Order: sequence, then C-alpha cells, then structure tokens
Amino acid sequence: METTDSQSGVVGTPLPGVPVGLEAVYASCRALYPNQPNPLQVTAVVKFWLGGPDPLDYISMYSNPGNPQESIPPHWHYISFGLSDLHGDGRVHERMNTNDGPSGFGFELSFRLKKEPTETAPPTWPAELMQGLARYVFQSENTLCSGDHVPWHASLDNSESRIQHMLMCEDPQLQTIQTPHGFVNFMQIVGVCSEELQAAQRWNGPGVLELLRSIPVAGGSWLITDMRRGESIFDINPQLQDEVENGIDNEGSNLSGVSAKCSWEEIDDMGEPSEPSSPRITKFESEQIKNALMMGLASEKTPLPSISRKDSDKSSSLDEELEHRRSSFQSEVESQSNFLELGTPRVINAVKLNINLEAGSLLPLALRGRLKHGRHFTFKSLNGDCAITLVSPRVEGAFVDTTHPFGARGPWMQILLTDDFVDVMAVDLECLNNPESMKGELPKHFQWPDRQFSLTVLPDD
Repeated sequence: METTDSQSGVVGTPLPGVPVGLEAVYASCRALYPNQPNPLQVTAVVKFWLGGPDPLDYISMYSNPGNPQESIPPHWHYISFGLSDLHGDGRVHERMNTNDGPSGFGFELSFRLKKEPTETAPPTWPAELMQGLARYVFQSENTLCSGDHVPWHASLDNSESRIQHMLMCEDPQLQTIQTPHGFVNFMQIVGVCSEELQAAQRWNGPGVLELLRSIPVAGGSWLITDMRRGESIFDINPQLQDEVENGIDNEGSNLSGVSAKCSWEEIDDMGEPSEPSSPRITKFESEQIKNALMMGLASEKTPLPSISRKDSDKSSSLDEELEHRRSSFQSEVESQSNFLELGTPRVINAVKLNINLEAGSLLPLALRGRLKHGRHFTFKSLNGDCAITLVSPRVEGAFVDTTHPFGARGPWMQILLTDDFVDVMAVDLECLNNPESMKGELPKHFQWPDRQFSLTVLPDD
C-alpha cells in the first residue's frame, strides 16, 4: 500500500470518468468534509482484481475537529473503499440486476482514532487493520454488523496498548447511502480492551457499546478509539459490571457456542462406557450441524468468531472453517433435508460428558444466559470428533424431547435440560465460576444419577 493525495473534487461535483459506486462513497465523504476535498489516502499498489493482496482500493483519512461541547475530542476519521461494489462491472463483486439489495457486501468500514496533540498527519496503521478485516470478509463472506465483536488478540497498532480487540457500530455521522449498485452502510471499528470484549461475548455487543458511550474517555457518544487508554470501563466504573450481569439475567447471552476439548460417551446403568467414541466429524457433517442449528436451533445472530493473527489451541469462538480465518453459523441454509444425511437420531439412555476447564467455566453462563432463556449452547470439539448441543425444551427443531432427553445423530449429541434441572446444575456447578481455584481439584466429577447424566471437567493441558 502507498499513501497519496486523493482527487475527489468538491462537494456536489461528480468526477468525470469515476465509477458510479466509487463516486457515491466519495460524495458521502465530500458532504461530511467539504473543506477537505483531497484527503490523504492509503492506496492498494496492486488492485485486488489484478491479484493484489489488499481488497480495499483506498482508505481515505480525514481530520475531524470533534465537538468540545459534547466532549468529543479531535480525531482522525478513516473511511474504506472496496467492500461495496465500486465498479459495477463484475471485476470484484457479482453484478446485480437491481439496486434493491446490498452493493457488494453492503457496507464500508470506518474508524475514528483520537488525535495526539503533536500529530500533524494521520497514522497509517489503521489502514492495514482495515485491510485485515476486509480480507476476512472476502475470505469468509461474513458481513460485519453493528454489535459484532472481533477478537484480535494483539494491540491494534502493534504497541503495548490494552486496546486489542474490536466491536462494530454504525458510524455516527455517515448515514446509509443508496447507489446504482445497491445500498451501503458504514460500519465503524471501535477498539476495546479484553475485559470489554469478554463482556460483549458473555452478554451482547450492543449493550457494551452503550456502556462505552457512557464513558467519555472510553469512546463517548461517537465511540472514538484512544490507543493510550489504560483502563477498561469496568476499572473506571465498577458498577458497569453489574449492568452486564443484570443484562445477562434479563436478556440472556448472545454467546451460542465455543470450541472445546470435549467428548461424550454413552454409559450403561453401572456408569461404564457402552460403546467407543463417535467418529471424527467430516467437513460435510460440520456443515449439516450448522445448517440444523440455523434452521431450528438459532433464533438470533451468533457473535463473530475470532480472526486473531495469533494461533491458539485454547477454547475460542465456535466456528473454524477457514484455514486462517473462522466463519460463523451464518452460512446460507438451502433446505432442512440437508442435515438428514447425518443419520437417523438415536436415543441415548445415559450419557457422560468430558470437557476441559476453560470451556467448562462457560457452563454457568450457558445455563444462566442461554438455557434459562429458551436457547441453546454448543461445544464443538477442537479435534473435530464430536459436537455437543445443550437445548432448552423451548428450542424448536431439536431431535430430543422431555421423554428422551439424550439423542445422537452421528457424532452430534443433543442434551435437553429442563428448567428445574438447569436450576440444579447451576447450583452444583457454581464452582466453575472461579476456574483458577479448581485447577488443583481436576479432574472434577459431577453426577446426577436420577437424570442419568454425568460430567467430568478435565485440565486444559
């Protein structure tokens, strides 16, 4: 990528020879920054459609004065060009016959970075960050929406900053535009600390965004990222943690699953395994499980998985379909018959689960934030040999019921937990809320003989 001056002209003057999709985004920028007709741009040296690595043609960088009356500081405003269909000729995005739908992926990225007092030009590292997110979108075909969280697991600017993850929100100044190729939204990147990401994972992104807006130094109403921020919103105002916990109790959690070191076994009346473990899940079977979850076992959008640049073998967001990027449960579902090839559901009389401590520490959240709210929660084995979905009786599309609470379809196990059993388990598993204190007690066994169900929590290593 290289930095250049743009030639975007002046407000209200369309640029001759500029593709209409590109001109539409330029026009939106000119309307917001009429006094900056030629902002600095980071430009892809070799365009994506010519085999270059960077999907975004340009990232324009503007100086925003903020609003002192509303405690909005001066900042740099970065805006991408390339996730929407700029050209309309099929070179990057599929050509559409109408403009009723999204243009390309239907959005462009923006980012607001607090300006340092001594800065006279915008830092260019946000451009590479935005290109990284754009590569994820192109590779996974997952769009980014307001409230999504993006684990990054490294400082956004490669410094020692605590701002190491991202939430997505609608840009407060750039409104949705209609272009000849479809609509374009502007999704703003918001840098957050690990504690804030975890709150978004445990509760939901929109709720945490509102908490960030309430703290001027953490973003304020325009959600401006300050890479020098050294405290999380919970350090600044510990009472905000209570709002997260109350939100989980009242609204439930948006976290619908994690990858884990886990397995399940059918056991006989004596508690011994009655048959060997399930075979490894194939990619096809994994897709069928996802499709089934989408058909009847998911009523809300699942959170974005980690697209970290750092490899990790720890429990992480559930879906891992790309070699270097993970996809979510949001794949298109063609028909309910697709997942029947997993096989006929088989009734299991008694079952034992084995799960590592890190994933097991999420069981109280799964019970309290998912099952109690009529939702489901899935553990998918890191080894790819099984998936385990806990379901509420109020979940539609499950192949288990209150008469037969345990069932398997190939390597996929479903376990139905009634509300009264969830209450019992929540009490018995309360120790998992403090996993550090349990490390010396592992493996830890939990049994509910009257339910024909047992659980063993194993060390992470």
